[in-house]
Amino acid sequence: QVRLVESGGGSLQTGGSLRLSCAASGYTYSRYCMGWFRQAPGKEREGVATINSLALTTYADSVKGRFTISKATVENTLYLQMDSLKPEDSGIYYCAVDTSPYDCSVEAALQGRRGYSFWGQGIQVTVSS
Repeated sequence: QVRLVESGGGSLQTGGSLRLSCAASGYTYSRYCMGWFRQAPGKEREGVATINSLALTTYADSVKGRFTISKATVENTLYLQMDSLKPEDSGIYYCAVDTSPYDCSVEAALQGRRGYSFWGQGIQVTVSS
């Protein structure tokens, strides 16, 4: 059974940094597409960043240059380094994984071209001004 557990969330002020982690267990596929998503109150869930088993990464325009997605292979953990945080980055952050590495992008998720099979429970990030 695949399980994704996020950690590293919290509350901080504008300009601060956080690193989110997503520990994946029970996922034995060598090919994957993994992503970070977020949902603010009253808004739809949106893609933040994706990475696939070919090490290709994509980012939402709103976080480019500030966020970095990475994956530690041995630990089977997904990370999201978030720098220069803004109040509009607040929300619940979710990690997700799917077995297909193709069309793995924030754009594909936005356009509904692909879904994800497994999701974490989410973790809160609050950035105050």
